[in-house]
Amino acid sequence: MDRIPILRIGDVLIVSIQIDLEDRSVLVLQDDLAQRVSETGAHGVVIDISAIEIVDSFIGRMFASIASISRLFDADTVVVGMRPAVAITLVELGMTLGEVRTALNLEKGLAILSALRAERMPRPAEDDDEPVQALS
Repeated sequence: MDRIPILRIGDVLIVSIQIDLEDRSVLVLQDDLAQRVSETGAHGVVIDISAIEIVDSFIGRMFASIASISRLFDADTVVVGMRPAVAITLVELGMTLGEVRTALNLEKGLAILSALRAERMPRPAEDDDEPVQALS
C-alpha cells in the first residue's frame, strides 16, 4: 500500500492525494496526519483532492474526522480542488464535512488558513500607547 506524502511548508501541512483512495489508505492517512500535526505543531492542513474522481460516504466522513482530529491539535483543515462530480456526490449522499473548510485551489486554501490564524493572534491592547502614570 502506498502512503500519501505529507509535506510541510512553514506551519502548514500539505497533503496532495494522487492515488485512488481506499478505506485502508484513508485510515493510514488519518493516523499519519494526526502524528505529523502533533509533532510539528502545524496550525493548518491543506488536503488537495483535485485528482480524486470518486468519493463514497466513508471517505467523506474520514475528511470530517481528519479535520476534527487536527482541530484538537489547534490546526484548521481546508480541502481544496474538489471536482464538481465529487461535490455533487457528497451532496447526494447527504454528507456534511463538519469542521472542514473548502476552497477552489491551494492558493485560496492557504489564504483561508492565514486569515484564520490572524483572527486567533492576540491583539495588542488599544491603551498600550498611553503613558503609565507613576504612583505617588
